[in-house]
Amino acid sequence: MSTDFFAPVVDDPYWFGAIAAANSFSDIYAKGVRPLVAVNLVGFPTKKLPLDVLERILVGAAEKAQEAGVAIIGGHSVDDVEPKYGLAVVGICHPDHIITNATARVGDVIVLTKPLGIGIITTGIKRGLVDAATEKDAIALMARLNDGASRAMVDVGVHAATDVTGYGLLGHLLEMLTASGVGARIEASRVPVLSSTWELIEQKAIPGGSRRNHQYLASSIDWHDEVSEAVQLVLCDAQTSGGLLIAVAPEKADALVEKLTEYRTPVAAVIGEVIEGPVGRVHVVP
Repeated sequence: MSTDFFAPVVDDPYWFGAIAAANSFSDIYAKGVRPLVAVNLVGFPTKKLPLDVLERILVGAAEKAQEAGVAIIGGHSVDDVEPKYGLAVVGICHPDHIITNATARVGDVIVLTKPLGIGIITTGIKRGLVDAATEKDAIALMARLNDGASRAMVDVGVHAATDVTGYGLLGHLLEMLTASGVGARIEASRVPVLSSTWELIEQKAIPGGSRRNHQYLASSIDWHDEVSEAVQLVLCDAQTSGGLLIAVAPEKADALVEKLTEYRTPVAAVIGEVIEGPVGRVHVVP
C-alpha cells in the first residue's frame, strides 16, 4: 500500500488529475506489484474555484485509473486553501516476488525508464517560458504509467528498483544504495534528458526543490571536474511522476532493455553500475 498527493503542477485540471494518479501508482509499480484499488485524497478551495474544476480533476484520475486497471472505490475531501489531489493505492503481489529498493548488488547495471528535466520544465511552464508543444510533451510524459517498466522488471527478474520523484535521480539512487549497503558510478552523458531542459537552465528556471536536492546531496556525491553545474542540477532535478530506476544483474541487462523497449517505456537507458562502496556514495563521471 502506498499514497501520494500534491498541488497542481499544470494548469489543466484534467491533466493534473491524470498526472497525480499516475504518480500515485508509481510506488506500487516500483515494487513489481499490480495496483488493484485506490481511494481519492482531495483538498479543494470551494470558495475560490468552481466545483467543475474538481470534477475535471477526478475525471482525469478516473480515466488514468481505468487505463491501469485500478478501481477507485471512494475517498475523502477537505476544504483547503489550494487544490491538492492524489490517491491511496493498494496492490497485490506474491510476497516472495516483491522488488525492494534495499537489495541492489555489486556489479548490477543501473537502468532508467523516463528522461529527466520535468521539474525544470514545469517551472518553465509556470514562468511562461515553455511553448505549447513542449508543455504537451511534458504532460504526456508525466501522465505515462510505469506499468510497462514494472512488467519488464517482473518478466526479467531484477535485484532492486525505486521510482524517481521529488528527490531527483541521485536522491532516490542514494536511498537505494544506502539501504543496499553499496555505492554507484553514474555516467552523466548516458542519462536521458528532455532537450528543452538545457535552455531553461540558462534562463534560471530551476525549482527550489531541485536546488535543495543539490545542496543536500553534496556530501554524498563525487562530481567529476568535467560535470558542469547544469548537469548536476538535472541529475538532482525534482521529478513529478518520473520513471523507474532499476538495478539488474549484468547478464540480464540486455534482456531488460529489450523488454522495456517491447513494452514501449519512454526510454530504456543504461546509466551506470553498482559498485562496492563506500556505502551510499555516488561517483558521477562525464
